[in-house]
Formats: sequence, structure tokens, C-alpha cells
Amino acid sequence: MLVKIILICLVLYMILNLFRAMRVMMKNDPKDGPMSRYIGRRVLTSAIIVIIILVAIGTGVITPNPRPY
Repeated sequence: MLVKIILICLVLYMILNLFRAMRVMMKNDPKDGPMSRYIGRRVLTSAIIVIIILVAIGTGVITPNPRPY
């Protein structure tokens, strides 16, 4: 259960960074910093999510659906 809560929080953090990057892109203000900072955080968060899912499946904390259809 804790792993699922952590994954949900990371997904929300990833979405938050997506909207921050969009705001920087729309404002085009050099004081806000580069948009790539937020996009990089989003990519890093995605990689962390994939690693956590793989580790959780490998250790048996999360069981994958045996038949996806």
C-alpha cells in the first residue's frame, strides 16, 4: 500500500512539473529560468517511477495482472 501511495505522489509531482513547464513556456520570461529544468525533473520522475515499479514487482510487493485482457 505504501508503494502505491509513493507512486501516486510521484505521478502528481510529474504532472505538476509539466504544468510549471507550460507556464514558463507561455510567459516566456527569462527570470523564471529555463523550461528544460522542469522537463528534466519530469523525465527523472518518470525514470524513478519505472524503477520503483520494477523493484516492487521483483520483490513481490506488487503483483502484475496475469492476463491483461
